[in-house]
Amino acid sequence: MMILLNMPELFGIGLEVYIILLVLGTPMFFFWRWLFKHIKPGSKRLLLTCFATIIGSPIIYLLFIAAFIFCSEYYPNRDFDKKQWLADSTRRYEYSKDIISSKMLIGKTQQQVKQILGDSGNKDSEVTWYYELGYRPQITGIDPDYLEIDFKYGRATEIVQHFK
Repeated sequence: MMILLNMPELFGIGLEVYIILLVLGTPMFFFWRWLFKHIKPGSKRLLLTCFATIIGSPIIYLLFIAAFIFCSEYYPNRDFDKKQWLADSTRRYEYSKDIISSKMLIGKTQQQVKQILGDSGNKDSEVTWYYELGYRPQITGIDPDYLEIDFKYGRATEIVQHFK
């Protein structure tokens, strides 16, 4: 059974962040002290070391968080490949950027779009078609993305990706 602790906050920042900064700051303090060894021991060296640690620890912490978010939400953008598109519907989001930016479907008839992207239950009479792209890697997303293709007079006029 998991017990959720209501951690106290100081200046709107949870106590766990301060603990992480303390853990990061301890080796950083010794690193800065070693780096500033050419300064005579005394108050200037200690003050400079403390200042560098206090400034450096949050920066390192933010860099770790940014790297984690970047790695968690990264996915490759691939050139459209019909065989791969049809074979793996869970990773279609990798091809959506190329489909949209190349405007490869603009001006195509519904039948031509169906030949390129396949039939996902869209009917020829509908003016908007949706293709499920799968779940993009992201921290907060729980819904799949969709590629929306709008038709006017039987031809594709607009292609948009919906991030849910």
